[in-house]
Amino acid sequence: IAQFLFTGEGLNKSQIGNYLGEYRELNLQVLTEFINLQDFTDMGILQALRQFLWTFHPPGEAQKIERMLEGFSRRYCQLNPTAFASPSGCFTLAFCIVILNTLLHNENVKDKPPLKIFVEMVNMEQDLPISMLEEIYESIKAEPFKKDDGDELMHTFFNPDREGWLWKQGGRYKSWKRRWFIMTGKCLYYFEYTTDKEFKGIIPLENIKVREVEDRRMSNCFEIFSEGSNLVKACKTSNGKVVEGRHHVYRISATSKYEKEQWMDAIR
Repeated sequence: IAQFLFTGEGLNKSQIGNYLGEYRELNLQVLTEFINLQDFTDMGILQALRQFLWTFHPPGEAQKIERMLEGFSRRYCQLNPTAFASPSGCFTLAFCIVILNTLLHNENVKDKPPLKIFVEMVNMEQDLPISMLEEIYESIKAEPFKKDDGDELMHTFFNPDREGWLWKQGGRYKSWKRRWFIMTGKCLYYFEYTTDKEFKGIIPLENIKVREVEDRRMSNCFEIFSEGSNLVKACKTSNGKVVEGRHHVYRISATSKYEKEQWMDAIR
C-alpha cells in the first residue's frame, strides 16, 4: 500500500494525506513504510521537509501532523546521523518550520512572527546555530510550502506517464547524480529535487531508442540513444541559461530491476 501511494502517478495527494493521518493500526504501519521510502540523504532539513510535504497534502489536525513529522524526523536522522543530537531535536525544528509557514503566509494572521520568536521556539531545549535558523526563516518567508495544484509547472506534470528517482551519468566527467525524472508529453524532464520549479534538463523522446546495459559501478542500468550515430536532441540548464546537450547516449540507473523495466517500457 505504501509503495502504491508513494509511486502511484496522478493520485489525489489530499486523499493520501488523509489516509496516512488516520490513527488505525494499518494506517500507522503504512505511514511508517511510506516515510521509509523517502530518501533525504545529504539534504538540508528544509529541503528534505519540502520534499516530504510534496509527496502528500498534510491534513489539518495538529495531532496527525505531529505523527507525520515524528516519522519524518526519525527517517531524516537515520539517513543523516550527524545532523542533530537526537530525532526529538529534529522534530522540534520541523514542527516549528511548519508553524512558521502557517503564521507567515496565512492572511488571517496579522502579526507575523519575527526571526527572534522563531529562534526562541526552536531553541527552547537545544542550541542550533542562529545562522542556520535565519536561513530557514528567510527561505520560508520568501517561498512557502506549496501544493502542486497551485503551481503552473506542476499543472504540466499533474498526470505524468511516469515519475521517480533515477541516477543519471554525466557527459563529461561520467559521475553519477541522483535526479527526479518526470515523463510526460513524449518528453523526459529531470530535476535536482521533487520541489524544484525549474528542470535541470529535457530529453525529447522522438526518434530515440532504449537498451539495457551493464555498468561497472551501477546496477539496473539502461541507455537512451538516438538512431544512427546522431546526438540525442536534448537540452539542459547551465548558469541560468538553456543550452543544447551534447550526449550520444544518456546512461541511467534505476533502484531495482523492476523499476528499470518499467522505465524502459514507458520510454518505448
